[in-house]
Amino acid sequence: MGFDYSEVRAAYDRISPYIRKTPLEESFYLGDENRKYFFKLESFQRVKSFKIRGALNKMMTLTEEEIQKGVATISSGNHGSSVSYAASLLGIKNAKVIVPKTTPQSKVDKIRYFGSDVMLMGKNYDEAHALGMKYIKDHGMTYIDAYYDDPKIYGGQGTVAIEILEQNPDIDTIVAPIGGGGLITGIAVAAKAIKPGIRIVGVQTEACPAMIKSYEDGVFYEEYPCQESLCDSLIGGIGALSYAMAKDYVDDFIAVSEETIAKAVAFMAREEKYIVEAGSCTTVAAVMDERERIGGKNVALVLSGGNIDGQILYELMGRE
Repeated sequence: MGFDYSEVRAAYDRISPYIRKTPLEESFYLGDENRKYFFKLESFQRVKSFKIRGALNKMMTLTEEEIQKGVATISSGNHGSSVSYAASLLGIKNAKVIVPKTTPQSKVDKIRYFGSDVMLMGKNYDEAHALGMKYIKDHGMTYIDAYYDDPKIYGGQGTVAIEILEQNPDIDTIVAPIGGGGLITGIAVAAKAIKPGIRIVGVQTEACPAMIKSYEDGVFYEEYPCQESLCDSLIGGIGALSYAMAKDYVDDFIAVSEETIAKAVAFMAREEKYIVEAGSCTTVAAVMDERERIGGKNVALVLSGGNIDGQILYELMGRE
């Protein structure tokens, strides 16, 4: 299960022709004379999420036989859309995305829009996962992992760090959200290889601090009991590879409140003029609450996706 910078570098060379090198834009309102903050806008990818990086990297390394048998994943969100989009880019005809029966129609439509078959299974994610994995195994398909332990997925996600440091070599701190842990681990491994002194900060919502608790308790929380959260993309347990590696590469882990995350979503739309999903806004929320703890002079905030429900955005902007 080894994972190092060579995986990220290879991924970067492989996927660069297909993905957007997303902007790194300085914030108008967060910085001051001592500090500058820069938004890494993964919300500007075609699927409005960083997850296209890992999915595409994995799918570009499949054998002809694996492509013929088909690919599948289990995700009602950004990863599902990314696998669907990657399959369309690469001309993989047999691509299936398995989602729970309760998945909102808008998410199903988006996955279908990029060309994959959507299969509705189970009444929640855990059931969909169990039924989906059986289906994938029975049909000899290749499972495209979202965050668990596939070095090709982590390698793709880590390419965000290469871009950040190419776009602004003065960046001394990178702040990224943590869901399953693929993004923060990929970024941390890559950034420290390129610039060993760089500081990496991971952020979770207080509603689901699975990685923070894993390290506090010395327990790998593959599943974690989460409270209700605006950050649907960050809910659940963490990946085995991220649990094994993140503690050695990430300098600090911060949990932010749902209240500050809500403020951050509204701030980004109203002031900075970016539509960003709540899970991504954890990085902005961390600056609002823990500016000194994050530190740094030139700080990159990874905004991992822009797939926020319109009604939720409307309510949050009305509330703040």
